[in-house]
Amino acid sequence: MPRGDKSKYTDKQERKADHIAEGYEKRGVSEKEAERRAWATVNKDDGGGKKQGGSGRGTHTGHPAAHKGGEKGGKAAASRSAAERSASAKKAAATRKRNAEHAHG
Repeated sequence: MPRGDKSKYTDKQERKADHIAEGYEKRGVSEKEAERRAWATVNKDDGGGKKQGGSGRGTHTGHPAAHKGGEKGGKAAASRSAAERSASAKKAAATRKRNAEHAHG
């Protein structure tokens, strides 16, 4: 199996990669680069293709990229003082208020 062969990936993994790539393209990443990053993310999540044959099928990694959001956010907030968090929350509330006014104009 040559490098870059996608035959060992399940349909679900391919859908996942497509969705991830789409997200990158929306943020202005080139199509090729988005595709590359998307498959890298699927590999990080699932440890490679899940179909029979070859290594790495069906083992659960325990912390795929898709579940890292919570920890990431928590660490950032924890290292800031209460005053900073409060200021940030006030700013967010003001932004939401401002955006709401636009929406119902």
